Amino acid sequence: MSDVVVIVRLFEGPPHGFDVIRAEAAAEGMRNMALLRTEVGAPDDPFVEPGALFAAFLAGELAGVGGVTVETGLDESAMRMRRLYVRPAFRRLGVARALAGAMMQQGFQAAPLLTLNAAASTAAAPFWEAMGFERVERDGITHALGL
Repeated sequence: MSDVVVIVRLFEGPPHGFDVIRAEAAAEGMRNMALLRTEVGAPDDPFVEPGALFAAFLAGELAGVGGVTVETGLDESAMRMRRLYVRPAFRRLGVARALAGAMMQQGFQAAPLLTLNAAASTAAAPFWEAMGFERVERDGITHALGL
């Protein structure tokens, strides 16, 4: 397997091979890919500019997805990291870091604050903290990172 992670910004719907990633997430008890499928392409698609959806490929195979959307309900301008998922066969190969980097770059182009909710997975909080996010106590937000 090639060790080069290729990140692609998606503009129209989920990437080719998304059904596989959605099934693998569901098998792990994760519902974020099923939610993503209902959001992308909907009339109120949250991943449109300034938000974005990214796919990661390794050796030409879909390895993961993740996106960033406008954070609502705060008094300050913020973007929210959402729907990050890496297929089990591609974990610990730098896929999540590459996706998170693209998500963070897009988010910081639109706002000085990034937020997320890492409650869905035990691996999420340590990952995002390694990416520089700090724990916060806000309704629906577990971590934040500011410029």
